[in-house]
Amino acid sequence: MMDLISHVLHTGWVTLFDVVPIAAILAFFQVVAIRRMPPNPKRIAVGFLYVLIGLTLFLVGLEMALFPVGETMAHQLTDPQFLGGDALLGKVNWRDYMWVYVFAAAIGFATTAAEPSLIAVALKAEQISGGAINATALRLAVAVGVAAGVSLGAFRIVSGTPLHWYIIAGYVVVILQTIWASKFIVALAYDSGGVTTSTVTVPVVTALGLGLASTIPGRSPVLDGFGLIAFASLFPIMAVLAYANMAEWLQRRRHFKDRDGKEETSP
Repeated sequence: MMDLISHVLHTGWVTLFDVVPIAAILAFFQVVAIRRMPPNPKRIAVGFLYVLIGLTLFLVGLEMALFPVGETMAHQLTDPQFLGGDALLGKVNWRDYMWVYVFAAAIGFATTAAEPSLIAVALKAEQISGGAINATALRLAVAVGVAAGVSLGAFRIVSGTPLHWYIIAGYVVVILQTIWASKFIVALAYDSGGVTTSTVTVPVVTALGLGLASTIPGRSPVLDGFGLIAFASLFPIMAVLAYANMAEWLQRRRHFKDRDGKEETSP
């Protein structure tokens, strides 16, 4: 119990030093540049305290639960006794790791759907667009993109193929999608790739990559264990652009059907 209390207090102290500069910058511009005291200073102070406590407990929970679970699952799913086949002989066959790809996709989807930064961006997008952008649909599109990206990243670790070829090919696809996508969705799609690499997704996905690279024969945790975050940032852009293009195509198709139906019924 004392170790837990000490760990919580240490994490809170570190978090305080991380958050204080942000508060100092906001206070400086509010007082020096704008020269106006913000309304409800007591409420802001209480909110700042809530943020500090929430971040502290959240980080402690990640370190004690999600990070170890992700790494443990990676070790268990790559155990030769679990895989069987060529793995028992010390050989790596990417077909033997199907459960790893499924787990990577599932954990990528679940962590992204729970990502606070994504929820905030999705709600703001729905509010600003007047409901034209559905927050739930946007979150699902981003989560599907992360799931596909993390699963493909896990395959890259298993197969040992170079990371840069995947990233180059992915951004070529993004560029082509950007050319055909509506300009109203492009910026949001690019931001969606950034908000996925935040407090929930990064620790779990990183633990998964390091766990895979440290247990698969012939893989190096330093060379192969990192890179999953790049997939988690890239593929949501592709998913949101694809979702926008598909929604626009369905809308045009529905419009043409309605118009044709009106022309057939008109005298």
